[in-house]
Amino acid sequence: MSRSDFVKAKRVVIKIGSALLTDGGKGLNLNAVTAWVEQISALKQQGIEVILVSSGAVAEGMVRLGLKERPKHLHELQAAASVGQMGLVQTFESRFQCHGLHTAQVLLTHDDLSDRQRYLNARSTLLALLEFNVIPVINENDAVATDEIRFGDNDTLGALVANLVEADLLIILTDQLGLFDADPSVYKDAKFITKISADDSRLEAMAGESRSGLGRGGMATKVAAAKLASRSGASTVIASGDESSVIARVIAGEEIGTYLYSQVEPLAARKQWLLAGLQVRGYVQLKAAAVLDLKVNERSLLATDVTLVVGVFGRGELVVCLSAEGIEFARGLVNYKSAEIDLIKGHVSEQFEGILGYSDDEELIHLDNLVLV
Repeated sequence: MSRSDFVKAKRVVIKIGSALLTDGGKGLNLNAVTAWVEQISALKQQGIEVILVSSGAVAEGMVRLGLKERPKHLHELQAAASVGQMGLVQTFESRFQCHGLHTAQVLLTHDDLSDRQRYLNARSTLLALLEFNVIPVINENDAVATDEIRFGDNDTLGALVANLVEADLLIILTDQLGLFDADPSVYKDAKFITKISADDSRLEAMAGESRSGLGRGGMATKVAAAKLASRSGASTVIASGDESSVIARVIAGEEIGTYLYSQVEPLAARKQWLLAGLQVRGYVQLKAAAVLDLKVNERSLLATDVTLVVGVFGRGELVVCLSAEGIEFARGLVNYKSAEIDLIKGHVSEQFEGILGYSDDEELIHLDNLVLV
């Protein structure tokens, strides 16, 4: 994707840093938030889906609690985050309501995206919110996260969310113009980087640590996030949130900030992940007609396609799809447990509730999570 293609983006993840949101730690920057909300609302009017990843809960909590320095103990950080999160939610919801839009608070931990079932649940929830024309506001669940399960920074969280929802573009708004080839505060001849591959080996040497003291991330985490986002085909722009109409200008293709482009096709990245990144937990055997139909027509795997279930597996785990002759022809992430599939195989989705006592997804494996081999 080139900058000129940004206007064609269908789904964008926008991450806003702590220093920007809290005006350097003085409290929520209401004027800046209002401006960003106006720009995001304009994107919604263009038909672009937006997911917001917001830092600033701890910093806002510090202001509300009258703390002058960032707490060092985990329980104090968690308490500050709990207080600050209320301010973030209130601020975004009230301002988006002025544009006829609603927001939804989504708090995640690393476990939510490493566990396959919770990963699928998080993905399904976010996609449902987008279908309802709601803007998800995502933050790390600092109130319960521990050092062992932290994302480390919300730049990483933004990249993982971009992977999760298969976004076209990740925009990271920071208090700096973008990426330089050296620290501009130290080297006067440092050159600004307008465009570079997210996988360029020179990037790590260019990035530095955070100097604001408010967040956990610096330019190094933003570079790492861009590399992570690129694995699912999403490109990244790192730009100053203080720039006028920065979001609108990025989407318009203006050369603002640093553009870190992905060299991976989204479908190829997802196929590689499904085919090689997960352990097979079981098998489902299909009707001959279903195998032919799936090969000819791009569609999801249905319960009516299945004749046999082999193995014990849970929702969100990887299963292999076998032809009537027992030959693998596809694999994907299932929406039901093996015991449940054994009960509903051969049945249409309208019968699921009567058989299982509930009905969740219509498909056994959604097209987005199904790969032919």
